[in-house]
Amino acid sequence: MTVLLLGNATWTSPYVLSCFVALREKGLAFEVNDVALHTGAHFDGAFAAQSLTSRVPVLVDGDLTLSESSAIVEYLEDRYLPPQHVRVLPADLRARARARQVMAWVRSDLMAIREERSAEYVFYPHDKLRAFAPLSAAGLRATAKLLGVAERLVPPGAGPLFGAWCIADTDLAMMLQRLVKTGHDVPKRLRDYAERQWERPAVVEYRDHPRPEFRPSLMG
Repeated sequence: MTVLLLGNATWTSPYVLSCFVALREKGLAFEVNDVALHTGAHFDGAFAAQSLTSRVPVLVDGDLTLSESSAIVEYLEDRYLPPQHVRVLPADLRARARARQVMAWVRSDLMAIREERSAEYVFYPHDKLRAFAPLSAAGLRATAKLLGVAERLVPPGAGPLFGAWCIADTDLAMMLQRLVKTGHDVPKRLRDYAERQWERPAVVEYRDHPRPEFRPSLMG
């Protein structure tokens, strides 16, 4: 049975991105169905029953339906094992714990960046969007925190965080791209890291997927 991923209709969710990349890296056959968040489709009874949390992404794998991107990635890692499927989390226990820390952090912190530099600025041409304002004091504090942590994590040469790619690289690069794509002064090593991660084939496939013409009503 083909795995199904339910995501937002504009293909801008960093959390759908994470699951899409994990599925593609695992080499799994899957389909993507769009959910029109802007019309409240995620509150529809049938979808809510699948999602449990009325949020995207949702993974449908046989009789399992699962929402929350970190849970989905963990499930895929445990369900589709090497050698048939590549790892999307590090094999080393300590590196895997650190990767999980990074994934949890970018989902739970840095709210000011997520609010003031929305994912639409990463995936849509800026001439189609409202002009963004300078970062607020809270935005600047969050930016300093993001860059400070990234400086400690990204190795010399701007390679992957743990020697080989893992899904935490995609998640951290997505957060950095919110700054890169909006012209913030990101240190070169971190900019190079974010741009290299942005050229990974699975990321490119999501990044370049056709999107509807942007309208503010599509946000959600």
